[in-house]
Amino acid sequence: MAAATQTPNLLIIIDDSSFDLRINSGIASHTKLFKQIVCFSSAEAALDFLAENISNPEIFPHIIFLDIQMPEMDGFEFLERYDTFPGDFKEKSHVIMISSTDDLRDIVRADSDKNVVKLLKKPLRIEELKALVAKIYK
Repeated sequence: MAAATQTPNLLIIIDDSSFDLRINSGIASHTKLFKQIVCFSSAEAALDFLAENISNPEIFPHIIFLDIQMPEMDGFEFLERYDTFPGDFKEKSHVIMISSTDDLRDIVRADSDKNVVKLLKKPLRIEELKALVAKIYK
């Protein structure tokens, strides 16, 4: 039952927009739910970071905010690579997609991906974020 009382230590935010990274990291920081927030402007850099630190409990991403629409590697391509990570890693790490998309195909695809907890609209909202984290860690 230790997982039930666990709270997230590390939040990773992946978004190609420096504006969205600044806004969403500020909102996440304001909630005081996370000990550390690490931002990546590319999905490839985030995957490299995760692969390099996969066995390091000090740098374990409990929650990953993932943008859908990014150049070079979009959020869904990230998820394909993320799916190759060990099962115990994926069980403890929660991917939340964040996007401003209204494209029904993106919404359905995010909702049906087994590694995605939820799709949130940009920008993040404090109360919605708090409620989602509480639901994940209840």
